[in-house]
Amino acid sequence: MVLVEIRWHGRGGQGVVTGSNLLARAAIVEGNYAQHFPEFGPERAGAPVRSYTRISDEPIDIHCGIYEPDIVVIIDPVMSKTPEDYAYGLKKGGDLVLNLPPDNSEKVAKWARDNGYRLHVVDARKISLEETGGREIYNVPMLSALLRVKKLASLETLEKVLAERFSGKVLEMNLKLSRRCYEEVKTIVG
Repeated sequence: MVLVEIRWHGRGGQGVVTGSNLLARAAIVEGNYAQHFPEFGPERAGAPVRSYTRISDEPIDIHCGIYEPDIVVIIDPVMSKTPEDYAYGLKKGGDLVLNLPPDNSEKVAKWARDNGYRLHVVDARKISLEETGGREIYNVPMLSALLRVKKLASLETLEKVLAERFSGKVLEMNLKLSRRCYEEVKTIVG
């Protein structure tokens, strides 16, 4: 694996930092090198948050933000409707993973095609509301969708990492969400 750089976007309280951290942990469990670090302003729920993940099969000596990512993950469903505001610097041929209903992605798909990006969508909001009885959880569902389309770690490894971090009903809920989003993510522009 060559160096892969992922930039995550969302809002405070949506788990952007946790999603990035879980990805880095899963990559390390599988024998790769990884970095994870957040970037945010005043800490408050709802404020924009970015997080960064780097994964490589060789040691990583870069220690700065990611300005030209290979992948952009937008976990906030509102931000996902306007990815052009958050995909700045995305490399040509790069991947966008959005929390967006597949049947509501025509405008975004045209934009992705016009700019040479691959587009993957999953309705993590709908799935989390259905599976949790009304809670919106985005980080683990979006992480599992990313793993399905980019194979940065296996779903089994993610489940081991989740079991190290969570327990009881929280773990069970995250496993259900993860598995369902892994299965339901769709590549709209490939």
